[in-house]
Amino acid sequence: MTVKKDFWALLSIFILPIGLGTLFFYLNPSYFSQNTVNYGELVRPVITTEKMDVDIDGDFSFDGFWTLAYVSKTCNSVCEQAVADIKTIRTLINMDMRRIQRMLITEDGSLPSTNDENLLIAKVTNKKLAKKLAEFPENSIFLIDPIGNFMLYYNSKDINIKFVLKDLKRLLKYSRIG
Repeated sequence: MTVKKDFWALLSIFILPIGLGTLFFYLNPSYFSQNTVNYGELVRPVITTEKMDVDIDGDFSFDGFWTLAYVSKTCNSVCEQAVADIKTIRTLINMDMRRIQRMLITEDGSLPSTNDENLLIAKVTNKKLAKKLAEFPENSIFLIDPIGNFMLYYNSKDINIKFVLKDLKRLLKYSRIG
């Protein structure tokens, strides 16, 4: 009699948690997808790029660097502030700042009034990529991974530098590339 009780006790110890976990997962599927730890909005699906999609002035590319890119139609006062914000973010990241580059992508090729030699100037040459980027709010700041994928975006009008820093520190901590 005790052998049967021991058998059922051991069986319930191992099977019951798996069964309850599976039941919880299928009865409440949105529970695991709603809670995220990032402050930026994820780009879903991720926008992938090729080398020819973005024309970067000079001999630069996305390869090996995380990129904070400000995307806009023209560079105005909001652009000036956003460029200053991404410069501040890169400076505050401290030791990992060599892993991050800054980029300005404008449709009309306009530049900020302040001369910044470390700011990369780029233009989208692929119409499909331009159409995908137009779906996001005007004057967005994108985080581009070292492979060239647009993965996170922030609205530059209500950006909180502390939150962007937290996202970047977490990404750089776990990143094996860039």
